[in-house]
Amino acid sequence: MRSPKPHSTAGLLAWLMSATALTGVTLSGIALPAAALAQAPDQPVAVPSVDVAGSAERALDPVRGFVARQEITGTKTDTPLVENPQSISVVPRDQIDARQAQTLGEALRYTPGVRGENYGTDSRTDWFQIRGFNAQDNGIFLNGLRYNTGYAGSMFETYGLERYEILRGPTSVLYGQIAPGGLVNMVQRRPTETAQGEVRLTAGSYGRTQVQGTSSGPLTADGVWSYSLTGLGRASQTAVDEVHDDRAFIAPALTWRPDANTSLTVLGYYQADRTSGNQFLPYNGTVTPTPFGRIGRSLFTGETDYDRFDRTQYGVGYEFTHRFNSVFSFQQNARHSHTDIAWRQVYGGGLEADQRTLKRFAYRADIDVATFQIDNQLRADFNTGPVAHTVLGGFDYSQVNYRNAQYFAFAEGLDVFAPAYGSPVPALTTPYDSVRQVNTQYGLYLQDQIRWDRLVLLGGVRQDWALSDVDDRDAGGVRRYQNDRAFTWRAGALYLFDNGLAPYASYARSFQPQIGTDGLGRPWDPLEGEQYEVGLKFQPNGMRSFVQLSAFHLTQRNTLTPDPLNVFQQVSVGQVRVRGVGLEAVAELGNGVSLVGSYTYLDPEITKSNTAAEIGNRPAGVARHNAGLYGEYSFVHATGPLSGLTIGAGVRFLGNTTTANSGGNVVPSTTLFDATIRYDLEKMTPALKGLQLAVAASNLADTRYVSRCSGDGGCFYGNRLNVLGSISYRW
Repeated sequence: MRSPKPHSTAGLLAWLMSATALTGVTLSGIALPAAALAQAPDQPVAVPSVDVAGSAERALDPVRGFVARQEITGTKTDTPLVENPQSISVVPRDQIDARQAQTLGEALRYTPGVRGENYGTDSRTDWFQIRGFNAQDNGIFLNGLRYNTGYAGSMFETYGLERYEILRGPTSVLYGQIAPGGLVNMVQRRPTETAQGEVRLTAGSYGRTQVQGTSSGPLTADGVWSYSLTGLGRASQTAVDEVHDDRAFIAPALTWRPDANTSLTVLGYYQADRTSGNQFLPYNGTVTPTPFGRIGRSLFTGETDYDRFDRTQYGVGYEFTHRFNSVFSFQQNARHSHTDIAWRQVYGGGLEADQRTLKRFAYRADIDVATFQIDNQLRADFNTGPVAHTVLGGFDYSQVNYRNAQYFAFAEGLDVFAPAYGSPVPALTTPYDSVRQVNTQYGLYLQDQIRWDRLVLLGGVRQDWALSDVDDRDAGGVRRYQNDRAFTWRAGALYLFDNGLAPYASYARSFQPQIGTDGLGRPWDPLEGEQYEVGLKFQPNGMRSFVQLSAFHLTQRNTLTPDPLNVFQQVSVGQVRVRGVGLEAVAELGNGVSLVGSYTYLDPEITKSNTAAEIGNRPAGVARHNAGLYGEYSFVHATGPLSGLTIGAGVRFLGNTTTANSGGNVVPSTTLFDATIRYDLEKMTPALKGLQLAVAASNLADTRYVSRCSGDGGCFYGNRLNVLGSISYRW
C-alpha cells in the first residue's frame, strides 16, 4: 500500500509515522574484544590497539570536527589514515552537517578523485565516478557490505550516516568484484556510550520541508545495552517542474555488550521515496542554443499523470565480534536487504528537425532486488621479534536476486518552448526485456599488516568465484550460466618519519564480472583493473590536520567494444588507461579556521578498441581537472553574541567533458560557489543552550551549466541555486 505524499506539515508527520509503523530491521555491528581462552572467564584480556600513539579515536565512532584520524574501509581493521599505503579519505558527520549535505554527491563535493552529481538534479540515485570510472553500480558499500549490488537503483539517506570513507583504486582483495576506480563505504550512526541527540527542522528552496532527529545512548546503567534511533521525513519539490523529492526514513540500532570482549550490534533501516526520473535533454538547446534559445532548466519532459519513481527499501543485518584471547578474535557481518522500484517515465530522445519538438519515448520498469551478504573475519595480533603483525583471514558470500521487467514505446513529441501536456501514453503491456538473474559470489582472502619500527608493510591475496544464472524471459525463457573466477592481490609499503611525513608506494588489482555474451555466444571476460600508486601523507604531530598527495597509473582491461563481425554485438577486448594526481588537505588550523581542499588531475586515454577513431581519445564524461576549496571561520575569540557565529565559503571547479569517445561535442567546464553561516544561540543567553541556526547555499550565482551528456541526445542540467535553512536542538 502506497504511503500518501506529504505535501503539508501535517501530511509530512503522518507519512513519517506511517513509515515508522512499517519499519524493517537491519543488523550490523562493531567488533570488540572478547573473553580470553587462556584466562579465567571473568577476567578481561588486554586488547591490542592499532591507534596512533596518544589517539583514542576509533573508526566507527563519531568524530568531532573536520579531521578524522582512523579508517576501517582500507583494511577492514581500525587503522590510522596515515598508515595506509593507499589513497583514502574520510568525510565525517561534522563536515556533512557544516554544509547541510543531503546526498552522497553533495557530501563528497570537496573530495579528491570523486566527480559526483554527474546527472545533475536526480533524486533517484547517486551517480559518480572515482578516478574516471563509474562507481555507482558496484562501488557503494554500507557498513563494509555492498549496498548497490550491480544496479544503481538505491540511495541511502545521508542523515542516517556517521561518515563516508572513500577508498581510491582497486579494492578487490577485501571486497571482491568492483570497478578499478575504488569505492565509497557509508558508515551508519551507531549506539553511543553517552546519551546524545538532535532534533532539526529544515526548510528551503523548491518548497522543501524536512523534519529529522537522532538519539542514542545507554539503555541500562551498566552500559550492557545501548541504542540509536534516527528518523527523517521530507516533502519537497525540485528545480524541475512536477518532480518531487519526498522521503520517509527510519533507522534503529541496538548494541548488546555483555562483557569487554564481546559485542553484537543490530542496525536497521527503512526508506520510502516518491520522486520521478531525470530529464533527458538535447545538446543543442542546453549547451548550445537553438534558433529559439535554450531550453529552460525547470522543464519537465514527461507526463504529470504518468511519471513516477516509487522506491521502497529496507535492510536487516548484524555485526558480531568475539575476542578469544590476546591474539585471536572473530567478527561476522551480515545483512539481508530488499529494494522494490516502480518506475514510469516519458523521456526525451533528441530534437526534431524543427529544433523545438522533443522526441519522446514511454518507459516502464518494475524492479525487485533482494540480497544476502555475510563476511566472516578471523584476526590474529602477534609479534615475531621486533615485527608486529595484524593478520586478517576471511570468507565472504553474497547472493543477489534481481528481477526486472522493462517496457518501451514511442510517445508523442513535446514542444520544449511551449509545452502542452496531456498526450496519451502508449499502453505498455508486453516487456521488451524481462530478466530474472541470480548472482552469487564466494571469496577467500588473507591480509597481513606489518609494522617494523616505522616501516609499515601491507599485503593481501584473494580468490573469487562469481556465478550468474540469467533467465531472459522475453527471449522465450533462454537460460544463460556464467562462471568467472579471479585471483587478485595487493602490496604496499609506507615509512613514518618523526615529523609526520609518510611516503608510500603500492600495487593493487581488481576484477568485475560482465554479464553477457559476444556474437558467438562466448561470455564476456571480467573487467580487470591494475594500479601502481606512489604518494606522500602528512599528519603533523600535535595538529588536527591531514594532507595527502598521490600519483597513480590505473588500467582497466576487457572493456566492451564493438564486435567487428557483428555490429549489434560487443566483445571484451578494449582497454582504458588513466594516469593522474590527487591532492587533499583537511585541517583545523586553530583560531576558529577549518579548511577542506582538493585537486584532481586525470590523463585518461582509450588505448585499445575495435573502433579505431576512439584510440588515443579521452573517454566520454571524464574530466581532466576538478578542484574545490571550502573554509570556515568561527569567531571563537570574539566576546559577547558574536562568539557564536561561524561563516563558511567554498569554490568548486568542474572540468569539461565530452559527449562521446570519438567525434563528440564538448560539455564546458564551470566554476561554482557555495556559502554557509551558523549561529549558536547559547552565546546570546545560556537558556538557549543546544539551539543552533544554520543556512547553507550552493551554486550561489545560480550558474547555468550542464553537468554531463551521455550523448548528444542525453544532456543533464547541473544543480541550481539551493538554499537550506535549519534550526536544531542538540543535547
